[in-house]
Amino acid sequence: MQDLTIALAQASFRVGDLLTNAQHMVDLAHQARDQGTHLVVFPELALTGYPPEDLILRPSLAARNQEAFEVLKQVTGIVMLFGFVDVTPHGRFNAMALWADGQQKGIYYKQQLPNHSVFDEKRYFIEGQDSVCFYLHGFKLGLLICEDIWQPQPIADLKTLQIDAVLVINASPFATGKHVQRLAVLQQQAMQHQLPIAYVNMVGGQDDLVFDGAAVAVNADGQIALDAPRFNEALAWVHLTAAPTDHTTVTKAAFTVQSTQPSLSLEAETYLALVTGLRDYVNHSGFNGVILGLSGGIDSALSMAIAVDALGAARVHAVMMPYRYTAAISIEDAETQARTLGVSLHVTEINDIMHAFEHTLAPYFAGLPADATEENLQARTRGVLLMALSNKFGQMVLTTGNKSEMAVGYATLYGDMAGGYAVLKDVYKTQVYELARFRNALDTLPVIPERVIVRPPSAELRPDQTDQDSLPAYDELDAILYRYIEQDLSAQDIIAQGFEQEIVHKVLAMVDRNEYKRAQSAIGPRISNRAFGRERRYPLVNGWKIGN
Repeated sequence: MQDLTIALAQASFRVGDLLTNAQHMVDLAHQARDQGTHLVVFPELALTGYPPEDLILRPSLAARNQEAFEVLKQVTGIVMLFGFVDVTPHGRFNAMALWADGQQKGIYYKQQLPNHSVFDEKRYFIEGQDSVCFYLHGFKLGLLICEDIWQPQPIADLKTLQIDAVLVINASPFATGKHVQRLAVLQQQAMQHQLPIAYVNMVGGQDDLVFDGAAVAVNADGQIALDAPRFNEALAWVHLTAAPTDHTTVTKAAFTVQSTQPSLSLEAETYLALVTGLRDYVNHSGFNGVILGLSGGIDSALSMAIAVDALGAARVHAVMMPYRYTAAISIEDAETQARTLGVSLHVTEINDIMHAFEHTLAPYFAGLPADATEENLQARTRGVLLMALSNKFGQMVLTTGNKSEMAVGYATLYGDMAGGYAVLKDVYKTQVYELARFRNALDTLPVIPERVIVRPPSAELRPDQTDQDSLPAYDELDAILYRYIEQDLSAQDIIAQGFEQEIVHKVLAMVDRNEYKRAQSAIGPRISNRAFGRERRYPLVNGWKIGN
């Protein structure tokens, strides 16, 4: 056997842009070939991008595939593996193509189609039935696609073919802690079947999903031979070698140990995921930047820091829109942060607009006390201004609400919820504080003023208002929300864990009755295993007993 050099191409591919994706593969394949690589492996559905959803139901997909294949014919001198949608007379398959010398030499169909969480592949694909392997430089290599490696049968079937190693292509979305989970699965499968496994994943943001890359190679003893950088496009190389075993006539394949990356903290990986999701959504959508309302509070402060890290300060624009209830220190803190980050900040009072609304509505509201209506008018005034600026200058409005607020409806429809992307949508309020301190620790000068972090949070929509006028303390609120949303516990289960019955019932009732708000909210990057969006779908109107 001759040593085999493999490049794992953890790359970003734009959904639906098959020709550009094909050319990106050509460029990476040539780069790998020119550095002495024999095989380059691209992620699952690299040709279409992932997830293509109903785009793959379009009648033109087969023709688009053929156009992209013509582009791929440029590649010579290196073998390629890549994911694509194979349209056949029998239906569509999530497929992996083996290409050499400008021609398809083989094909593998994904056997295990996930239909849970964010996945609904059974809507689109037919399950493959057969194991596939091929020879290269004397090595017999088995093929799997994503979910196949998480299930016992596909790799067990490959083992019976006496393969030397397994190559797995993936489009595995990020969630906090997911990388550790992946490593554990790969190590367990490698050791159980005594097979080295190389794993390549997509990288980048697609709508609400984020892919973290993190190509991995694991040897048969569970040793990690490669753990590539995360959240970055990269060609990660592994070398498959043949070494004698205790039996003189038998050789055993193994990956030569390469460099591995230091592990990321939960705060670091979460922050990078938020930056990646925002950056790719804005860039792929064609906006020239973002605009946000900077309030002097921690949510907008963290949102702006993420935006600057994702897009650069020149593409981030902030507007402070004070009213009679806005504290002077809120304006000071907003100006301090904008100056520190180099972001342009405009201060525009909304007094005159609010007075016009009050005057117009006075005949209707005569004799009625002020309530949430007037508070919501302030938020909606600000939303109108931001959307007008977005329309005029082509900057996407970045909303700043967090998961805790979205859960209980502590937000205003067509007000602070108005916008194109909610970067903190899947981030609980307690996590907001953790991420703010994490971001500040990266620089000698804090990018989020300390006073913003330690002040009691407030929407500043009425005199002396704090969030805790309407909500439990965030530590308690988030603990209840996590159990109800992430763990699906009932009210009784949560109360049994020591939470006060009245508070639990209040919180869960707020969650249930605000489903209609969340259905109208902007998308945001998924960082948990139960984000508001495609994996948590409830009817807006229903008679289910609250909290069960």
